[in-house]
Amino acid sequence: MKRLRTIPALAIPVALVLLVAGTVMVQAQLEGADRGIPPIDSTSNLEVNGIEVDVSAEDSERARVEGWRRAQAEGWKMLWSRTTGRPAAQAPRLTESVLNSIVSGIVIEQEQIGPTRYIARLGVLFDRARTGQMLGVQGLVRRSAPLLVIPVMTTGSTPYSFEFRNEWQRAWAQFRTAGSPIDYVRTSGAGVDPLLLNRAQTGRRGRGWWRMVLDRYGAADILVAEVALRRLYPGGPAIATFTARFGPDGQVLGRFALRAAGSEQLPRMMDEGVRRMDAIYARALGAGLLLPDPSLVIIEPEVRREIEESVIDLDLPEPTTTLPSAPAATFNIQVETPDPGSVQNAEVSVSRVNGVTSAITTSLALGGTSIMRVTYTGDAAALQAALQSQGWQVQAVGGNTLRISR
Repeated sequence: MKRLRTIPALAIPVALVLLVAGTVMVQAQLEGADRGIPPIDSTSNLEVNGIEVDVSAEDSERARVEGWRRAQAEGWKMLWSRTTGRPAAQAPRLTESVLNSIVSGIVIEQEQIGPTRYIARLGVLFDRARTGQMLGVQGLVRRSAPLLVIPVMTTGSTPYSFEFRNEWQRAWAQFRTAGSPIDYVRTSGAGVDPLLLNRAQTGRRGRGWWRMVLDRYGAADILVAEVALRRLYPGGPAIATFTARFGPDGQVLGRFALRAAGSEQLPRMMDEGVRRMDAIYARALGAGLLLPDPSLVIIEPEVRREIEESVIDLDLPEPTTTLPSAPAATFNIQVETPDPGSVQNAEVSVSRVNGVTSAITTSLALGGTSIMRVTYTGDAAALQAALQSQGWQVQAVGGNTLRISR
């Protein structure tokens, strides 16, 4: 006769505790898997952002509609100027019906709605197919190889990438890449991304591990977008230093700094940092600096032998590449700053000028004239023309000093 094996009474609570603990651990892992930010799909739209509107009307709804209508018209001028390289004032005037047909959406970056007033910062999405015909842009002439971008943020001496959601990762996920010549490979940060694409991985120099990672994400090389954020005090002004790197060796392609007046301005500063970092990568692509590392491509010996033999049979001459270079110079720009908002607006406007890699206010005088230190790739005449195309009145004071006003 078989004897039934009895379980001690004390073992039952212990087993229940272990079962509950295991369930909680699994649930925590599943919740942690949702910490990523999926990147938006922007392949069918052209975007213009940072449009300021201030409209008054009989009621709030009419003011809002009028603000959106003005944003469409201003966005078209900015897009036309950015595409053609000519002043926005020379953009052709489009009727409201035409604008409605080519605009696919309005992005609300920030808005304040009153009983009869509407103040907002908006973005406008233009349909690429319809707008491209008007601009003469059917598609990008040159695109880079697929490049895996890893955003790395350092705050409080602690660097991290996809370990948890942050403003730098959000800015890259929401960046619309349709108008960029860089073929970014962006990840959501979920699943195994924090394990494979962490800060330690960006410091690796060995090609073997990198080949495995790039093959998983379908990329040819890597871009490491770094930002070091330093706060003067919690919730107060913050200064961020951005560094654009390329390849496993971390080649520095550019560096600049931006400042936010407070925590509420941090998302806008990160968005501006992504836009300017994309401009750095685009200039590097034009200079031939974003060529994928051949050591990161896995080629079977038979395939490699066939490639080498085909090159020998063709008897191709050795290519000679001349990289264009333009010296960067530092300029002092004087600008009237009646209030704190005018300081930030001036910095953002000047930093958006093509060729400007840094724009920082070094001497602040509220109610007077502040001095901004600007690093520009070109001479004073080119900078003066670029500022005038942004709507500034520019006066040469002497040497490398300019005075600007609206």
